[in-house]
Amino acid sequence: MSSNRGVVYIGPGKVEVQNIADPKLQSPDGRKIEHGVILKVISTNICGSDQHMVRGRTTAQPGLVLGHEITGEVIEKGSDVEMLEIGDIVSVPFNVACGRCRTCKSQDTGVCLTVNPERAGGAYGYVDMGGWIGGQARYVMVPYADFNLLKLPDRDRAMAKIRDLTMLSDILPTGFHGAVKAGVGVGSVVYVAGAGPVGLAAAASARILGAAVVMIGDFNPDRLAHAARVGFEPIDLGKSDRLGDLIANVVGTNEVDSAIDAVGFEARGHSGGEQPAIVLNQMMEITRAAGSIGIPGLYVTEDPGAVDSAARQGSLSLRFGLGWAKAQSFHTGQTPVLKYNRQLMQAILHDRLPIADIVNAKIISLEDAAQGYETFDQGAAVKFVLDPHDMLKAA
Repeated sequence: MSSNRGVVYIGPGKVEVQNIADPKLQSPDGRKIEHGVILKVISTNICGSDQHMVRGRTTAQPGLVLGHEITGEVIEKGSDVEMLEIGDIVSVPFNVACGRCRTCKSQDTGVCLTVNPERAGGAYGYVDMGGWIGGQARYVMVPYADFNLLKLPDRDRAMAKIRDLTMLSDILPTGFHGAVKAGVGVGSVVYVAGAGPVGLAAAASARILGAAVVMIGDFNPDRLAHAARVGFEPIDLGKSDRLGDLIANVVGTNEVDSAIDAVGFEARGHSGGEQPAIVLNQMMEITRAAGSIGIPGLYVTEDPGAVDSAARQGSLSLRFGLGWAKAQSFHTGQTPVLKYNRQLMQAILHDRLPIADIVNAKIISLEDAAQGYETFDQGAAVKFVLDPHDMLKAA
């Protein structure tokens, strides 16, 4: 293994690519483990939830190696790994999960009870998620490998579809989870808040689940234009502060069957100011009685940059009585990637889900990651995929 390089959080607004330690088969507290593997990272993506940390909107500390969207090749494995071999190409769910606890056994791997001593749920390179080193790097260690990793069935076929398959680690299952929990089915009328990569993945998921109409709302004209190009109905939130009216212009009524919040706690209102609860409140307004709302957008327990003291503790001003009165269903939390990634892999391999084109994937080198973060933070209508070993340009 040559020297490792990784994307390191330096402080609010700044990341750098630095030399980092080579991964070892050990847990964050230094215990040797035999159930893990070391991967040569083939692709690793910049995620919108990474941006929350980089903006200083979490309690992340400088020195954190970022990255939880990882696809790689097994180059070393522990003695307890039975189902994987050296050379296998695998997709890494962003959830770190043991496969043994009560929640893992029920496929709720987003809230594994054993991999994080502070609370339920673990993830790579993310604040308060167990200390697992991130994968925006040349090499990374993955624990509980037999349980966590999805083996891609054929190397040549995988590399031919790698731009799409790299989305299996997070944003595609996250968008799909949002659509499933929003009750999307054949003939559904769907509204997605946010035309970033997760919003586009949610819209693509709604379409493959049989939705009749999929609308995506955003203020960003470039993102709205891209959403229209890939077949969704753009809703320009800059035109009115009455979302129901904008929806009625498309479908003739101000209500939808299913709504998906792909924005999260850094939401902004029509006035331009930050309003962390506005999307959730809008979802309750526009979703029909007995409809469902999926919330894959991130909400945090601590937000140092919040607009008020309540929001700093994750307390938001919700019109919850409205949702209760309309008998709506809500679903929140980390996506359990393992529940969906195999099916979504099949959809990709059989040309049913061209997700890389839908989210406008752009391949850049690992060394250009800092520029990628800056461009993405400015609202670019792209999904940046890092190429640590220059393997993707040839794919």
